[in-house]
This record gives sequence, C-alpha cells and structure tokens, in this order.
Amino acid sequence: MPTEHSAGLSRRIGLFQATTINMSQMCGIGPFVTIPLMVAAYGGPQAMVGWIIGAALALADGLIWAELGASLPGSGGTYVYLREAFQYRTGRLMPFLFVWTAMLFIPLIMSTGVQGIVQYLGYLWPDLTTGQGDLVGIGVMALVLLLLWRKVENIGKVTVVLWIVMIVSVLTVIVAAFTHFHPSMAFTWPDNPFPLGDSTFWIGFASGLTIGIYDYLGYNTAAYMGAEIKDPGRVMPRAIIYSVLGIMVIYLLLQIGVLGTVPWRDMLDPDNVAAKSVASAVMETTLGKGAANVVTVLILITAFASVFAGLLGGSRVPYDAARDRVFFRSFARLHPKHHFPTAGLVTMGVITTAAFLIARHVGSSADHPPLTILITLLTTVMVIVQALAQIAAVTVLRKRQPNLARPYKMLLYPLPSIVAAIGWLAIYGYADKANPGVHPIEWSLAWVALGGAVFLIWSRREKVWPFGSKEIHEQYLTEQEAEPVGSHS
Repeated sequence: MPTEHSAGLSRRIGLFQATTINMSQMCGIGPFVTIPLMVAAYGGPQAMVGWIIGAALALADGLIWAELGASLPGSGGTYVYLREAFQYRTGRLMPFLFVWTAMLFIPLIMSTGVQGIVQYLGYLWPDLTTGQGDLVGIGVMALVLLLLWRKVENIGKVTVVLWIVMIVSVLTVIVAAFTHFHPSMAFTWPDNPFPLGDSTFWIGFASGLTIGIYDYLGYNTAAYMGAEIKDPGRVMPRAIIYSVLGIMVIYLLLQIGVLGTVPWRDMLDPDNVAAKSVASAVMETTLGKGAANVVTVLILITAFASVFAGLLGGSRVPYDAARDRVFFRSFARLHPKHHFPTAGLVTMGVITTAAFLIARHVGSSADHPPLTILITLLTTVMVIVQALAQIAAVTVLRKRQPNLARPYKMLLYPLPSIVAAIGWLAIYGYADKANPGVHPIEWSLAWVALGGAVFLIWSRREKVWPFGSKEIHEQYLTEQEAEPVGSHS
C-alpha cells in the first residue's frame, strides 16, 4: 500500500527474506555468549528453563507486534503504532519518546553483537589487546555500513546468505555437542533448583529472563521495515511467529547440547575458555582444535549477520518520524539512487560504535562485564517506551479504530498482552537488584525524562500539543476507506 509515509521505499521483501532478517538478528552472537550468563543467573544446568520462559515472553510479545505490524505496515514499526494509538490524548509525545529512545537502545543491541565478535575473536587471537579489539570493532561497523549502502532488494539477498551461515554454524555446534552428549551433565540438577521462597532466586530469575529475551530480540526487525514488506498483512505475522518458534527450537537444542558437553562450572570461571567462547569449547572438546577454529569463524560471521540485520531494520525507525516532522528532517532523506534512509543508517552506525567503545572502557568489571552492562541498559530503557507502550497500543487501537483492517488479530486476546506485561514488568522491577551499582532503572528514567524535556522544547517551537491543538490523523484508516480493495497489499 503506497502511502505518503512510505513514498520512495519499495515493497521488495517477501516472507522468506523477512523471516531470515528476523532470525539473523535474533540469533547472531547472542546464545554463544549468553549461555554462561544464563547458567550464572540460575546457578546450574537448570538454566535451560530460562530459554523456555524467554520464548514464552517473546511469543506473547511477538503476537502484539504481529497484529500491529499487519494493520499498520509503515516504516519505523513502533513509531507508527504509537503515533496512531496515542494521538488522541497526548498528541505526538509517545512517538517522539520512542524515536528518541530507539536512537539509543537499537544501537545498544547492535553494540552487543560487536562486543561478541571481539570476545570470540579472542579464541583465534589469544594475544588480542584491548586497543586491537577496539580497532576490530570499528572495522566491523565500517564494513556493515558499506554492505548496507545499497538497494534493499540486494540487501535481502545478502541477508539470506548470512542466514545460511548462521544456520550452518548453529547446527554444527548442536550436532557436535550431541555426538559427545552426557545426560548426567545436563540433567543432574542441584537439590531444590527453584527455591521460590528465596528472594535471591527471583533476582536470578529476572536476570535470566532479561538474558533470555535479549537473545530472542529481533523477531520485530522486519516490522521496522513495514513499508518495504510485500503483502505485510500476510507476511508480517508469519515472519514474526516463524522466527520465534524456529529460534526457540535452536536455542533449546543448543543449550541442552552445551550443558551435556561442557561442565557448567567451567562456564562460571572467567579464565576458562568456556566462559568466553563456549561454542569453541564445545568444538574443541568434541572434534578438536581445528574444528573449533573453523566453527569460531562461522560464529563470527553469524555475529556479523546479527549486527547487519539489526542496523538494517533500525536505520528505518526515524524515517517516518522525520517525514511527520516529529524528528530531525534530515532523517527523511533517501539515497538518490538506492532509496534508503541515509541519516538513520549513518547515525545509528556511529552510536553503535560509540556504545561498543564506551562499554569496553567505562564501568566494566568482573561482576559487570561489558556485555552484561549493555544488555541490562538496553532492556530497561526499551521496556518503558516500546514494550509496555505497544501492549497499551493494541487495546487503544481496538477501541479507537475498531474498523481498521486487521489481517491478523492476536490469538486469545488479551491473554498474550497480560503475559507480556507481567514479563516486562518483572524484568524492569528487578533490574536494579540484579545489577547493583549499574542503576539501570534510574538511567532509563533519566533518559525518558530528558526526552520529555526535549519534546516540550520541540512542541513549543512547532506549536503543537501541549502548546497547540492536537492533530488527529488516522492515516491507515483513512487510506483503507479510500482503497476499497487490497489496501494492505
């Protein structure tokens, strides 16, 4: 459906490519670096439960994205959903806060992938210094930007190739693990593995849920590219649901296989290779050093694919906002030949690089390594203006725009919304206790408060709510009424 907001962007991404974009962003380096973190959070091999709980939250939240993405297929995903839902009471406040915050949390997600690349590279390059690691990270980001500087249909082809490498690397580790699998290592759990009456358990549970949902993040990547998805009413929900279910199976097999091959206590020793490069440790234990080196290279490519896919989707977020004059207007410009948002791509690339470098040099310690800091901060800041806001947006839109075409409606509504809300609130509520000294709640509130202050300055200059009248524009409902057939194709 061509619209004034999607003008210039081409609908060239089909179901298979949309699913591979999601899965490439979801998997990436995530499970290969967070399995030890999950074991530490739960205190043993019962950590595999964390992936199941994380999948439940991802699927519940994915159903929210599926309904919103199918009915409001615009560039920027959440920006469009919040703009349509909350314009009635708070004008442009919520979409502004989302774009303001997305410019931070999307690069934070990407920076964890860059950090993972440097971490795994240490297996192949044991003498890698901090300075050399910094240069590697900067080089990775430069290569990502270079590959994304092209037409979206060509990018889709690159993504499929990277997705194939990701599948090969993950399946290789899984197969290798199960050829030397010891059930007693994976399924011998400590007595009372889930002490529900112990507050320490719930702090660990929240930490594990944070790690779990971080590893599943990316099922929404195609939604950010809503204006470039073919037949979004059909493709968007399927791409989200297929990617969550597919990654859930992969993660469970990977976690169980690793736990049955590598002693879980080795993953808690920061000087052990299992703590830094657990997949390499599996391959070295099962097939030897040579195989471990080969798979480590594949994992590095997989991590690169995650950063590539994430920056591809994230760079589209400020596009619609800029065209609506809710964000800096330079973000509305498209490349004259390749037709992609140049400012969004470059800006998020620069912020990703900066976040990677800052996390490596500021505030990291044995108790709070760079990856843990990045995961915690990106999750808490995301909860307020995206996760919880979208849960509300589904209900608001059903009430405010009941006649809006919904090619996909959430199954068992409102149960998925309730499940998702409980999960996100648990992650947010325990964030400070699970990360003493980091203060993620305070930082997230400060960032949102700063965004609110910037919004007031902007709205006063533009003379819009609260310094002017609200502008109610039900874009998709209006266009739907104007196009009697195939409004979302």
